[in-house]
Amino acid sequence: MKPLPLPKQKNLRADCAWVIYQILEQGKSSRECLERVQRRHNARDNAWLQEMSLGVMRRLPLLQHWLRALLDRPLKGNKKVIEHLILLGLYQLNFSRVSNHAAVGETVAAASYLNAAGLKGLVNAVLRNFQRENLADKPVDDAIINSGLPKWLYKAIEQAYGAEADNVRAETNAMAPIWLRVNRQQVSFSAFTEALDKAEVKYTLSESHRNAIVLSQREDITGLPGFEKGHFAVQDGAAQLAAHYLQPQANERILDCCAAPGGKTGHIVECAPDTEYVLALDADATRLKRVEENMTRLQHKVDIRQGDAANPESWWDGKPFDRILLDAPCSATGVIRRHPDIRWLRKANDIDNLAQLQRRILDTLWGLLKPGGTLLYATCSILPKENMAQIQQFLADTPDASLSPILKTETPDKPGRQITPGEQQMDGFYYARLVKSQD
Repeated sequence: MKPLPLPKQKNLRADCAWVIYQILEQGKSSRECLERVQRRHNARDNAWLQEMSLGVMRRLPLLQHWLRALLDRPLKGNKKVIEHLILLGLYQLNFSRVSNHAAVGETVAAASYLNAAGLKGLVNAVLRNFQRENLADKPVDDAIINSGLPKWLYKAIEQAYGAEADNVRAETNAMAPIWLRVNRQQVSFSAFTEALDKAEVKYTLSESHRNAIVLSQREDITGLPGFEKGHFAVQDGAAQLAAHYLQPQANERILDCCAAPGGKTGHIVECAPDTEYVLALDADATRLKRVEENMTRLQHKVDIRQGDAANPESWWDGKPFDRILLDAPCSATGVIRRHPDIRWLRKANDIDNLAQLQRRILDTLWGLLKPGGTLLYATCSILPKENMAQIQQFLADTPDASLSPILKTETPDKPGRQITPGEQQMDGFYYARLVKSQD
């Protein structure tokens, strides 16, 4: 699909339609697209842009089903974006708090900002017909459309989880809570919760995570008490398990591989502040800036380097590591509830390619690990090919690797812990802990 320039004049709905177009037609991430349009709007409008564009991603199959019933023929070329504007209008009418009058009127007006004033009549007719025909009240007898997922992912979850598949799919579409990790190097847990209480921030404590807080509603993170002083980091409960499972100790050399944006790196330092050396490695220079910002705010000292994990010659000093956290590149199917665009950016054939990359990195990093050292393999995926099957094969192929169980039920044939979305309010994640033999 031909690239579409950002509308010359800012308009809330036109800009939102442009974001949707960029994700679905150009394969861009929501984060990248939203950053561009949000520079043009105020904080309130930015929240609306995010809610609407990501809402369309969650409900896309149903919205497209309605669109096909209402539109005589698909729009083409530089008019294609108007289909995305109509999807936005349909979402507003059925899934948002926007009044029907504004959902129709303002969406129609936005066509002019997308150089399609001649299609305003079409947009109006489609949205009015949707209301007139009461399409939202007519049940759709298609499980895949109702799931909000692409067909390949719907079937992959079915195959992996069987009787639990419906629950996994439902939780994949749920809204994820915001978790905070209290940085006890800078503030006590009690002092931090007292500050939240004073600011009237509503939260709950986690039964399974000692330093964690789960916010009860969406908050401006930068406005929370202690943000500038590094009193906390935003980190999902599943991701907070990484440092605990890695078990960093004093006077060790530790590698956090694929570290951006640095949440796990910071937690490693907080769990073992007197460890000898922590290296945060990532291939993406732009994302490494986030690591630098987070380590500065949290007041942690680590070595931050850009490098390809599969080619250590460019960044490794030749000294083996006591512990390695490999947060492997993956499909991110476990965090779709946070990033609903992922479901449309990932394709079925990506999984095999990612599994091959994961294995290549795993084999490489194993050579950088000391005898007796520990490697924690982690992904934010819920697909077995990237997780349990990956570790099963690695253990079978690697004589000096053995499983260090996280759960009592683990065996080399069923290694690791698979967390599904929504389990104890956490994201979908997988962990497997491996130990290198002394011989």
